Order: sequence, then C-alpha cells, then structure tokens
Amino acid sequence: MSDEELELVHLGCVKRTIRKWQSILQDGEVWRTNCFIASGCFRLYRLGGDGIDHTLRFGVDNWWISDQESYNNEKNSDYNIEALAASTVFIWTKEKWTELMQAIPALKKFNEILLAKSYEASQRRIFSLISYSAEEKYKEFQQTYPSVFNRVPLHMVASYLGVSRETLSRIRKDARKPVKDKKPPAFTERLSK
Repeated sequence: MSDEELELVHLGCVKRTIRKWQSILQDGEVWRTNCFIASGCFRLYRLGGDGIDHTLRFGVDNWWISDQESYNNEKNSDYNIEALAASTVFIWTKEKWTELMQAIPALKKFNEILLAKSYEASQRRIFSLISYSAEEKYKEFQQTYPSVFNRVPLHMVASYLGVSRETLSRIRKDARKPVKDKKPPAFTERLSK
C-alpha cells in the first residue's frame, strides 16, 4: 500500500483504550466492526448450556479479533469478547472497512489473506480438538500462543484446550519433570566398570 492509502486506512479507524475485563462484544449483540489489537490480550468465548464458558480463541498484540459469523450475517452473536488485560485497539466500522476495500485493492487483498489464514487456523484448531491428546493440545497451545500463557488465568487456558483445570495442572507438572535418560550405557562405559 502507498503512504496515501495507509493514511486513508488510518483515518478510517477509531483508537480505543479498553480496560481489563471490559467486554467489547456480549452475546445477543451484532458484531459490526473490524478490531485490530495494537496491544493487549482478548478472548472470544461462549457460554454453554451448563453455564461454563468455552474459549474459542485468544487475540494478542498485532492480531485481529472478531465474531465473523455475526459480522458476515449481521445476526446476534452467540459469543463474547473480553479484554484480559488493559488494551489498545483500532476499530473500523463494517461500512468504513467495505468502503476502504473498494477504494484500495491492496487492502482488499490483505483482507482476503487475513480471512484465509483465519480459516486455516480454525481447521487446525478443529483437528487438534478431535485428534490430539491433552498433552499434544497443550504443546500446540504453547507454540501458537507463546506470549499468552502467563497473561491469562489457567482456567481460560484449560477452557481453550477443552480440558479441566486439574488436567491442565497435571500436564504442566509432568512437563516440568526432567526427562530421564533410559538408554543403556554405551559399550565403552560398560567396559570401564
């Protein structure tokens, strides 16, 4: 994008400071914005019929957060988005974003890439949920969200992984244990005894 196009994108947004635990989307509302996280941490979650919350994703510095289903279909959301830390975001209304994409082909291409990457991440997440062990999910979480683990309560990490808090504690404890070398001593070591 040219400097002029970047300036148009910048002029089309609103900068907001969000408090820790502040919601930017509550279930029943329609999500009508694009939200870029300049700094901070968010989670997208949904309450189950049993009242337990289920975390679908986290969003951290330089990521985007949204409810695409509500945004695309202009329907009431089933999800909530809350800040897990004091955060700064840039927000574009759906109308402004559409206008900018029509005016700036590079932004439209960027948006297409962003949506494709989001879809790919969703596919990987579904696959891990249905096929990985709890330990494998934990390792993948650490790789995907290295900066999140120490920023969010453990029950939210457990919710994201689809495991109980107790299971997560056991996995973390086991991961800290040193790995014992179980291979037999080398031939030369056995001879020297």
